[in-house]
Amino acid sequence: MHRALSSRWLNTALNIAEHPRRIELPLFLCPSINTSPRGLRLGAPVSSSRTRASRWTVPQHRCLHMQADVSTTTEPSQPPDDKIPQPFSTKRLPKQCRGCGALSQTSSPNLPGYFDVGRKAVRNYLQPQGASRSRAEDKIYEDALKHFDHNELEKKGVDVAALAMSLVPPETHQRPPPKVPLCDRCHYLLHNHTGKSIYHPSIDSIKDTIFDSPFKYNHVYHVLDAADFPMSLLPRLSEFLDMMPLRSKNRRSRSGGRFYSDRKIELNFVVTRCDLLAPTKPQVDKLFPYLQDVLRDALGRSGRNVRLGNMVAVSAKRSWWTKELKEQIWKRGGAGWMVGKANVGKSQLFEAVFPKGRMNLTPSRHQITIDMHAKTPNEETASVEKAEIQPELIQDVVDTHETETLDEAEFDEFSLLPPAPEETNYPEMPLVSDLPGTTASPIRIPFGNGRGELIDLPGLERTGIEEHVKEEHRLSLVMRSRIVPEQMTLTPGRSLLIGGFIRITPREPAPVMLGYAFTPIQAHVSRTDKAIGIQNQTGEVNVENIAVPGTGEKTKLAASIELKWDVTKQRTGPLTSKDALGFKVERLPYRVLSTDILIEGVGWVEITTQVRAKDLFKQRQFSDAAHTGTEEAQESRQLSSLERLEALAEDPRKKRPPPPVSEEKESDEPNWPIVDVYSPEGKFISCRKPMNGWMLNKPRVSAASQKSRPRRSMKGMKKLEKKRNRERETAAAN
Repeated sequence: MHRALSSRWLNTALNIAEHPRRIELPLFLCPSINTSPRGLRLGAPVSSSRTRASRWTVPQHRCLHMQADVSTTTEPSQPPDDKIPQPFSTKRLPKQCRGCGALSQTSSPNLPGYFDVGRKAVRNYLQPQGASRSRAEDKIYEDALKHFDHNELEKKGVDVAALAMSLVPPETHQRPPPKVPLCDRCHYLLHNHTGKSIYHPSIDSIKDTIFDSPFKYNHVYHVLDAADFPMSLLPRLSEFLDMMPLRSKNRRSRSGGRFYSDRKIELNFVVTRCDLLAPTKPQVDKLFPYLQDVLRDALGRSGRNVRLGNMVAVSAKRSWWTKELKEQIWKRGGAGWMVGKANVGKSQLFEAVFPKGRMNLTPSRHQITIDMHAKTPNEETASVEKAEIQPELIQDVVDTHETETLDEAEFDEFSLLPPAPEETNYPEMPLVSDLPGTTASPIRIPFGNGRGELIDLPGLERTGIEEHVKEEHRLSLVMRSRIVPEQMTLTPGRSLLIGGFIRITPREPAPVMLGYAFTPIQAHVSRTDKAIGIQNQTGEVNVENIAVPGTGEKTKLAASIELKWDVTKQRTGPLTSKDALGFKVERLPYRVLSTDILIEGVGWVEITTQVRAKDLFKQRQFSDAAHTGTEEAQESRQLSSLERLEALAEDPRKKRPPPPVSEEKESDEPNWPIVDVYSPEGKFISCRKPMNGWMLNKPRVSAASQKSRPRRSMKGMKKLEKKRNRERETAAAN
């Protein structure tokens, strides 16, 4: 708008009929002042037919560029090939990529942290543009008006004051500083969803990185994925990191105030993406005791000294319990470490729980940092003496020395941590991507004006199921939203296929089973012989197998899982409900058994079946030899141990009695139904206590579907119609 006003004022003021004396005004600014014909201005020969300017003139913006070349350039312009752009200086590049944490480099395009200098975002960051195009044009008008005599312009009818007011002030044209660019790998991950995973670090490197922390207070957040919980668990993490010994199993205990090796390291378990388990937050909160029990079973004997009272189940997508965890991080201060396997949601959780906008708060009085490079006693004494003699001079020298050696201190070649960035209220967060192994190096972001920092560590390697899947289907392995499964029936002789390369087959004799696939990849039920052909990539059935060619030859039995968890009370409904009949489960003639089959990094499959109680607890059949041996063992066990000792005392020459034969454990074990699971290389499979996900995520029944009349069954209608026709013919013949 202001450019149009400026041009209008100048055109109105200077385009007059009487040409005054020549004014020093650039021709490209006001072409109408030039007294020479238009043909001469363009460099054309003069002719009698062109002494008068044409009525139809070329628009001004086309004439400006030509006049600018004639008036401002005295030498012939060089060809475009001679204009070689100057190389960009890479010293302004960030020290590490803000998306993946890799150190910046310009030599290896295939590695993380590579910045292409020719990319527009990188080019604008290295050489930011000073002023915008509109401001540059306004500056031309301002410079031109400085050479005019304002009195003469007013005599010619130019309102100089209005013309000056039409120009926008320079402050409004100031551009914000350019945004720090991402490396090429993060750029393609963000916009094109293409990229390669990094080399995952080992647990030893994670341990060394945590021990290199400059903080006394260190809190490790072990991040677990809810999609395949608890397969992303690192069982002996607390022992491996030399955690502070547990003095009390009470989660409210305040007795953990001691420091070990001049630092304190604590551990929290954080279950992320809990919105995949149930649709509402109250339902997920009710699952919290179940998650604790499953985690305790997964820890095994190593979990005896691990406190689970401070376990947290959050959802960064729905903001469930993230605010409470953010406040805990702020109150603790020090260093918070995000540790876990690849693609469990650490970076997304990092963004949700980072305490932003608290830089102006006063730091804590407690010393939360330690000196990583301690001085010798001689150096300390000498520095104290010098400070007492000349304190002001020493302080000036120290400030100068810190300024000069700032860059050298940031790049410590012996440190496993990258240099800490400058603290801001709202820093750039790590990149969130579905690709496993997005974070390449630790990402440190301080908060609270030196109160602490949060560090996002690279993910540890999983078993690698994506290596057996075609590249175009690898992103489909990640469960992004809650699954509403379909109920599938597994009758004897049928199997369940997950993605075409994982097969679940009930072992004969098998009852009728129900399957619910909480997986983002497709599930399919077919005959067992067809399912084997599809999994081995030898069948001709039109069912997609997303595995890479040759995976069928590597298929092995991964596990034989027993359906040994009783869910009769949860599945029966009013029969066992206290508000209804209130029967006890022991009185029912059947049992409902279930289990959850876990697929690492993908999801889980719930298998449920109903069996007769007398078949479940029926004694197993043994051979005659085993039966005879059992009878002999029972006869030998008729005498108690005291009676056998008395018999030895009465007759010392009697042989020692044989040791008692242990009872067969199989005789007391119920006849659990068993399913066999086959997967590539016999890996990526586990099981857990059932969560009853179908009861939480079954399809919603609407009022319209309840009122609608069910469709009439057409089974046997043709036979019934033929029978009626024969009866009519018989009646007509009689």
